[in-house]
Amino acid sequence: MSDIILETRGLTKRYGGVHALEDANFTLQAGEHIAVVGDNGAGKSTFVRQITGVEQRTAGKVWFDGNEVDFAGPIEAREHGIETVFQNLALADDLDVPSNLFLGRELIRFNLGPFSILDRKAMRERTQDALTRTAVKIPNLSNTIRHMSGGQRQCVAIARAASFASKLIIMDEPTAALGVQETAQVENIIRGLKDRGIPLILISHNLRQVFDLVDRIVVFRRGRIVASLRRDETDGNDVVAYITGVKGAEAGAYA
Repeated sequence: MSDIILETRGLTKRYGGVHALEDANFTLQAGEHIAVVGDNGAGKSTFVRQITGVEQRTAGKVWFDGNEVDFAGPIEAREHGIETVFQNLALADDLDVPSNLFLGRELIRFNLGPFSILDRKAMRERTQDALTRTAVKIPNLSNTIRHMSGGQRQCVAIARAASFASKLIIMDEPTAALGVQETAQVENIIRGLKDRGIPLILISHNLRQVFDLVDRIVVFRRGRIVASLRRDETDGNDVVAYITGVKGAEAGAYA
C-alpha cells in the first residue's frame, strides 16, 4: 500500500439523471505516469474534478498518500501536494508572470496583516529559476498574462505546477492548443517530472504523445474505466478499440 500515491474506489458523479462518472476504480503508483484517454464526454475531466475537489463526488472514496481524503476544493488538494493544470489554466490575466506563479502563495517581506508587503524581488528570482528548470522561455516577466500568446500562457501554467508539485501533478490536455515547438517544450517538462520521480496523470487525445511519455494508459468510455493497459504491452489500435467500444463492451473495475 505504501507504493500507492492515489487510489479511488467506486468514484461516481451524477448530474441529475446523467451518469458522468460511474464506479471508477483507479490506482497510481509512486513515480508512475499514467495517461487518461477517451472520447469527448467519456468522463476524463469529471474524474479529475472529483479527485481535486473542484466538484463533490456523488459516491466513492479517494485515498491520497496513504490517507482517505475528501478535499473541499482545489486549494486544499494543492495544500496536500497535488498540482493541477486545468484546461482553463486558472491564470490571472492582469497580473505578471511572477504574480501568477505565486498566486495564492505569495512570498511576504513584511507581514503587516492586510498591509503586508510582498517580496517581489524573491518571487521574480524564483520565477526565473522555475522557468529555467522547465526550459520555458518568457522574454519579459513583467508582461501581463493578457498580452501573451496561448502557448506562453500554457507554459506559465505548467511551469507553475511543475515548480510546486510535491506529490502529484495532473495535466488536462496541456498541449491541445499548442504548436509543435511549444508541445515539445511541455513534453520535456513532463520528462523532467519523471526524472524527479513525481507521479503524473496526463489527460490527452494525442496518442503519439501518450505512448512517448507514460507508463500506463487508462481508457474511459461513457463514464466508466474500460481498460488499464501497460504502454509497452499495447498499441494505438488497441487503445482506439477500447475508446470506440470495439473492445471492452463489458466495463469492469481496473486498477
